[in-house]
Amino acid sequence: MPNPNFLCVSAIFMNKEGGLSHKLHGLDHLRAFAIIFVFFFHYGRLFPHPEWTNTVSKFGWTGVDLFFVLSGYLIASQLFKTIVAQNKISLKEFFIKRFFRIIPIYLFVVAIYFLLPLMRERESLAPLWKYLTFTQNIELDVRTQGTFSHAWSLCIEEQFYFFLPLILLLLISFKSIKKGLWILIALFLFGFFIRYYTYRNLFTPVTDESWLNWYKWIYYPTWTRLDGLLVGVSVAGLLEFKSGFSKKILNYGNLLFVLGLIIFATTYFVCADEESLIATVFGFPLVAIGYGFIVLSALSPKCFLHKYKSKITTQIATLSYGIYLIHKIVIHVTQTQFSRFSIVNDSNMMFLFCIAAVFIISLLLNETIEKPFLKLRKKILVKSSNT
Repeated sequence: MPNPNFLCVSAIFMNKEGGLSHKLHGLDHLRAFAIIFVFFFHYGRLFPHPEWTNTVSKFGWTGVDLFFVLSGYLIASQLFKTIVAQNKISLKEFFIKRFFRIIPIYLFVVAIYFLLPLMRERESLAPLWKYLTFTQNIELDVRTQGTFSHAWSLCIEEQFYFFLPLILLLLISFKSIKKGLWILIALFLFGFFIRYYTYRNLFTPVTDESWLNWYKWIYYPTWTRLDGLLVGVSVAGLLEFKSGFSKKILNYGNLLFVLGLIIFATTYFVCADEESLIATVFGFPLVAIGYGFIVLSALSPKCFLHKYKSKITTQIATLSYGIYLIHKIVIHVTQTQFSRFSIVNDSNMMFLFCIAAVFIISLLLNETIEKPFLKLRKKILVKSSNT
């Protein structure tokens, strides 16, 4: 939920001479789509909702996978550009950037969940230490620890980005950075194996609680959900280290989008029964690959996603991290309070009130927490570079 990484989109594209060109807007559209998809999914799964939203919410879980692909691309591309330019990575700079972007608003939301029980969308939380150590996704049982369960995707990202720069530093020291491709391939193939093994040995299908076990052992664990991040890193590596090939492939932006859409649509049928063996083993990588092609298309100046600019999607993309963190709390509180005025919880009117409330609260959090800490981060980084 996946995180989803929720850095604001500021990716750049290489021009024909190899220099830096304008900012991309296509990734903003994808980020906005991802958070809207996730919102529909949780709204339809956890709260009273208009019946028409079921058609959208059923596959909304893949919005997190799109966040994973975007995150993997954005973070890895920054690291790869630094390696190409300086042949090194500053761990201090990397972790300062991530801390001030991710942690402040995250800790604020964690505090709300633990200090204000009435605002929880469900009954129980995982232990506090699991949220603080980003291990809440491991052996997560949503029956007993279902509140703020969507932090699982952030846990996966933080675990992944703890090791990624360390692995890259090791590859740099051995002067074999391009051989990292084999690590990506190995981890990607490992995902197939571990999901198959888990399904056969830990998951018990055809029981009343089979879905709980499926989520616990297959959907939430880090080792079964790396596909999106690995695809995102692969896209970044392709563009950075295979510049000749990448320039050629990016000439077919709209075709890349169509291909990604076909793969994604195929996944809809593969995952019709989410708890089946075929969906478990092949569903996540197919979703990741489909979104990988769509992200590639958004990076192409030939694609309509790249050409079209929208202040609305840019704003939604900017707020996406805050929306992801607080949307369940806000929906719960909004439905609880507005139902007192005879507004039916599963009505379209309540749905619109919830959307408005989530947007307003995330905007306030962006202005009062996210932006001030990003400014502080900038000052710290400038001061650090001058010493």
